[in-house]
Amino acid sequence: MSDSTFNQPKAYTLHLDDDLLELTKKKLELARFPEEQSDISDDDWSQGAKVKEIKRLAQYWANGYDWRAEEVPLYLSTLLLRRLTPFQARINAEFNQFKVTVDVPGYGPQTLHYAHQTSSRPDALPLLFVQGWPGSFLEARKIIQPLTNPPDSSTQAFHVIVPSIPGFGPGDPPAKSGFGPMLTAGAFKILMADVLGYKQFVTQGGDWGSMITRSMAMQFPEHVRACHHNFFPCGPPPWYKAPLTMARLMLSPYLYSVREMDSIKKMQYYQKEQNGYLKVQGTRPQSLGFGLGDSPIGLLGWLVEKFHEWMDVANYQMPDDEILTFVMMHWMQGATPGLRYYKMAFAEEGEFSTKKAFTRYFNVPTGLSHFPKEISLSPYDWVAWVANEQFRREHDRGGHFAAVECPELLVQDLRDWFSSDVVRSAMQG
Repeated sequence: MSDSTFNQPKAYTLHLDDDLLELTKKKLELARFPEEQSDISDDDWSQGAKVKEIKRLAQYWANGYDWRAEEVPLYLSTLLLRRLTPFQARINAEFNQFKVTVDVPGYGPQTLHYAHQTSSRPDALPLLFVQGWPGSFLEARKIIQPLTNPPDSSTQAFHVIVPSIPGFGPGDPPAKSGFGPMLTAGAFKILMADVLGYKQFVTQGGDWGSMITRSMAMQFPEHVRACHHNFFPCGPPPWYKAPLTMARLMLSPYLYSVREMDSIKKMQYYQKEQNGYLKVQGTRPQSLGFGLGDSPIGLLGWLVEKFHEWMDVANYQMPDDEILTFVMMHWMQGATPGLRYYKMAFAEEGEFSTKKAFTRYFNVPTGLSHFPKEISLSPYDWVAWVANEQFRREHDRGGHFAAVECPELLVQDLRDWFSSDVVRSAMQG
């Protein structure tokens, strides 16, 4: 591949073939379902996704859900954005999408899908928003407009860039192994600095996006000037380096705050009840992919259970169309690329690998938002060993998918943190 083919963005419109949509409908109609055991109540998700709920969603997927309405042709964009709510504004109407091939050091050519929404404000900050699994770039759909077009000139504005992790949604899957968060970080740096010309920018990450943007901050601090996370997993420091931190952990029932004690309980529950997917996807993703990539019911059940367990369902219920559109983002790729990302992440080696990101300190100014139903919340003094935390805000609602569940809270946190004197100084450095 010649150098002239790299870093040349081309406009992209999301469109799925009729053949895939017809095949999906046939598979939904032929599906078999498990039976619930008689002593398991309707609100007991301890065995996984509820049969009644998956049957209901499958019936709607086959007979009511309209993917074509989700796409919406570009010529309707202006009309739609004036009339529809953030979720109703459909994909091609809401996102300016592109694809570009970049030459990733240590890997080679990789085509990236991304959305790029610019603000009319001359003081707007470039913001890279990176999602995770089982999400997609659509996690930004409720926040992209308020971030690019704030209500008044005193509120921080952003140019928002939302790349797809390769293999997620419309993102081209890597053709060979090894493409985990460390290489994704390098690819997204090229996208921001070389393709789009943003030599300095800020980042927001959740789920894998947190690990990717942490890796970016470690590898490219001259470009990543400040970062924000709504998910920030990390372990305790070694006892010999931080004896007081370890003593505090041992005496946590007496010394931890209510939130910190809750974070320990959440981590213990996650390790006991919720991380089975992590073991399978991190070891044999392709074997799992034969089932989830061929069965829309299988994929629906696998993802709906995550949405239910990881969201603050007492305060937010995903609409059926939103659930199915999120599932479609992985169904269109046959599910396997998203599953495989876990194995690629855990196989990384080197000082900027995913394993190192859990324990390695980085000095880029960092802001954190804590949502109570997040799957993992680390105690404050653990975070201090790996991040230059300068902003923290705790909320009383929300879970793992903050941009979906409570977008107004996340938007306000991003505005407040990235307009702070700390970030302004960092951007001038």
